[in-house]
Amino acid sequence: MKKPTIVLFDMDGTTVRHINPHLLGILEKIDDVMFKTIEWFHRKNPHPDFYLHSTKKPRLLVQRALHSMRAKPVEQIVQPCPGIYTLLELLKDSGIPMGIVSNSLGTGYGHDILTKFDLSHYFTAQIFREDIERSKPHPDPILKALESMNILLTSQDVVWYIGDRYKDVIAALAANDIISASVVPFAYGVKSAVAILEKGLSPEHIITSYTDFSARIYSVVKS
Repeated sequence: MKKPTIVLFDMDGTTVRHINPHLLGILEKIDDVMFKTIEWFHRKNPHPDFYLHSTKKPRLLVQRALHSMRAKPVEQIVQPCPGIYTLLELLKDSGIPMGIVSNSLGTGYGHDILTKFDLSHYFTAQIFREDIERSKPHPDPILKALESMNILLTSQDVVWYIGDRYKDVIAALAANDIISASVVPFAYGVKSAVAILEKGLSPEHIITSYTDFSARIYSVVKS
């Protein structure tokens, strides 16, 4: 395992977990449907980099409607994943810059979560659904996060991307094919763990506990 120079996190199910997992499942299904619909419209796009550099803001009518109907404050919807602060502190103390990359809206949700749980100061890059045209499993959100960090990446850089969904692993591998730095997916969750194994990656890329993972990588990030 190579020491990371940057670590990126998904948010829902990875940095924070839903108090009602059923709600997360519904939101993920909606996100999948939206992705397939957008793909159908964009299938004939001849310019793969267009959406990454486009200044056009997605309208996201469904996502905004869902969040506008939400009556509960974010602390009644989600809570930090167990051991996440231990991992974040370890990476911060090791001087490793971090970012958050989420398919969820930032306004009225994601940014509120980061503020409420005192997470914002850990992430120099904060990319949410309204910041990009194409969401994961496209690599665009990961590439946008790296771009916003203003770090000149080389072939010596190693980017860890931690996510809980199958699409997170696919997005990381797609980003790895585009940039010179190595983008390495890590799975925090069953669905992303399946993707890790299906893609022939080592089981060491599967995280069952952030506390255990922090202990396992301590010597790596401190080297």
